This record gives sequence, structure tokens and C-alpha cells, in this order.
Amino acid sequence: MTHILHRSIQAAMPVAVGGKGIELFDRDGKAYIDACGGAAVSCLGHGHPDVLAALHRQLDILAYAHTGFFTSAAAEALADRLVEEAPAGLDHVYLVSGGSEAVEAALKLARQYFVERGEPQRRHVIARRQSFHGNTLAALAAGGNEWRRAPFKPLLIETHHIDPCYAYRLQATGESDEVYAERAAGALEAKIQELGADQVIAFVAETVVGATAGAVPPVADYLKRIRAICDRHGVLLILDEVMCGMGRTGTLHACEQDGVSPDLMTIAKGLGGGYQPIGAVLLSGEIFRAIAEGSGFFQHGHTYMGHPMAAAAALAVQDVIRRDGLLANVAAMGERLQRRLEERFANHHHVGDVRGRGLFRGVEFVADRASKQVFDPRLKLNARVKREAMARGLMVYPMGGTIDGIRGDHVLLAPPFIVSEGQVDTIVERLGEAVDAAVASLG
Repeated sequence: MTHILHRSIQAAMPVAVGGKGIELFDRDGKAYIDACGGAAVSCLGHGHPDVLAALHRQLDILAYAHTGFFTSAAAEALADRLVEEAPAGLDHVYLVSGGSEAVEAALKLARQYFVERGEPQRRHVIARRQSFHGNTLAALAAGGNEWRRAPFKPLLIETHHIDPCYAYRLQATGESDEVYAERAAGALEAKIQELGADQVIAFVAETVVGATAGAVPPVADYLKRIRAICDRHGVLLILDEVMCGMGRTGTLHACEQDGVSPDLMTIAKGLGGGYQPIGAVLLSGEIFRAIAEGSGFFQHGHTYMGHPMAAAAALAVQDVIRRDGLLANVAAMGERLQRRLEERFANHHHVGDVRGRGLFRGVEFVADRASKQVFDPRLKLNARVKREAMARGLMVYPMGGTIDGIRGDHVLLAPPFIVSEGQVDTIVERLGEAVDAAVASLG
């Protein structure tokens, strides 16, 4: 019997007792390839000696000091590194303990920015359907996954949602990427005009959509168009790279590949690689100055923000990524993963799309490939694939939920940056077996 309130109360969870490289081990001695990094977290895999050594060093120096009284060398060093490598214009960092906290802080920073500027009437946040920005209330309100939002709607702040840039589902037959990108971005322009440009605080979007839609990248110049629209109306652009950032797509920040810098960016997951809970908001100098020259106080905070142990772990993770040139491996192995997935599922009746960037790939399942019809959500195909994969010693991240709110099915792959060619091939082989078995179990 367990006294933990697990995510799924009826599930019998295996007990993890160790990990090394891209594998985790349960107490029965079974090994599992961590092909999803937990939830795109374990970018260096498990048990990396350099990160463990950094944690031991920091523990001998200082474990915790409240940021209302002190800063720490570890937190300052991490902030320096993040600003050094940040997209243009982002020159300050707010350290928190995870992705949801980062999004909450970004939304509050955006609101306070306009209050400090004498524009307190701005109150609207626009985001995209079938997105996910966290499970705290403001982050959940910004997210566009109706299944997650539904039980808590009475508690959520008012937000507004437009269609995402989701080529597989929303690009018209014969429509070029450029025309589709213009049309998709135009939805933001229309929503801002509907609400009133002087009433909108920010537009929030995942640079590459994460688990909720399954590694959906933007098309053509979509994000540049979004940036221009935000600039035209004085609206802040918040890019959520909690899942897709910090090297996961082959560049440190996913938006580098789109040639765009946001006003606020949220990061987490791959920032600390799972060695400690940590997240951060990167903010522009303009936002920092508005608060510094106004009230001088960001009206927000958490007990464990700027935690020295978490900061030391995150800096060690980033040092290894830089020293070992792991972003090049993400790009190379990402291309191999995409190619091998396409080869394995090219003629599969129930795989509609394989997509993503770097080591961030999604496989979307359909009941009918021609019509893109989803499976009946009551069948829970995504959960069946996860179960069959686990039986074969493979971890994949399952999710249901299509663009129109129907619970469609897909799995996300986000293996550690250290993955090899042979390991990529093994991941695809085991996933193929799991998908076939899961579909067969439907009868």
C-alpha cells in the first residue's frame, strides 16, 4: 500500500532504484531506455558524474539561503551564463523551481510591466488552443488543452485562444507553408483587434508545441510574423520553452532557428536535467527597467527560488552540454531519429504524422490515415502504447488530445542528448513493436 497520491491512483508503479546514461532501473532489475527524458527533462541522462560532483561541492558550501536575505555565488553564476547565451535583448533572469512557476512569473511580470508604465487597463492574455503552459492556475488558464482545463474553469482567469500553427491538422490541401504561416499568424492580429490593442498584455506560445500536441514546430516565417504583430500593437511576446528549450531542438533556444527574440522566455526541464528542480524566466532590459525605475519591486516570489543547489546543478548541466558539444549530437541524432521513424511507420495504417526538431519528436496516431480521423478516446490508445513500450523496456511520453478538443493520441520522444546511433535504432524498433501491439489490443 502507498500513502502517495500518485498521478493515476489505480496504477501500480514500478519503483525506480537507479539510473545510468540513458537507462533507468527498477527494483526488480529491469532496465528501461528513457526515450522521453521523463518529460523532456533528462537531457544528460542519469547519474552523470560531473553533475553529481557539482552537487557535492555545493552541498559542502551552502545548501539554502532565502533570497529575501541573500544571493548566492551559484545563482549569480547561473544567471550570468543564461544571459550570456540568451536571445538578443534578454538580459535578466528570475530563477524559480519549475516550468509552471516560470510561466506564472512571466505572466505577472508582463502585467506589472504595464502597470509600471501607467497602462493598468491592459488585462488580456492570448494563447493558443491545444497548448500547455503548466498546471498552476494562471498557467493552466493560458494553456489551451480543454481536457486539463475543464474541472477548474471556475477558478481560471479569463484568457483568449486562437488556433495554433499546426500544419498536419490545419494547413489546407495545396496551401504553401508561407501562405499558411501568414493565415495562422493572422489569427493573432484579428484577436488583438477584437479585444483592443490597448487592452492586451501578452501573447503566449510554445516555440515548438510540447506534449499536448506532440512536438509541433512552427511553419515557415510564422514566428517572425507573430513578433511583428506583437510589436505593432505593443503586446509582449512570451515564448514558453520549458519543454522544447535548452538544447532539446538542436540549438540552445528553439527560437534561434526562427530568428526571433521574445520579450519574456520561460525555461526549465533541460535547464537542470532533472538533477534538481529548477526553472527560470529570461526578461528583456525594457521590462527590467520599467520595474527598476518604477516601484523597484517585483511583487512575486517563492521560498525556494534561486536555490543554490538547484543553480549549481543547472550550471553543471550547461557546462557539460557546452564542453562536450552535445548540441551537435542533438542535431545529428535528431535527424536520424526522424528518418528511422519515417522508415518504420511509412506504411503504417495508424500513424498519421511524424514531426519535430532535434531530439524532440512526436508520432501522431489516427484511426484512418486518409481522413486523419482520431481513435475513440475511450480506447485510450496512447496509454496502451505506453504500457506496451514499458513492457519492452522503453519509456515514451503519451498524450491524448487533438486540435478540436477531441482526445486524439500521440507519443513524444525526447531521449538524452548523449544518445547514440544504435540506441536511436533500438528506440524506434521497440516503439514500432509497442505501437503494433497496442493497436492489435483494440480488437
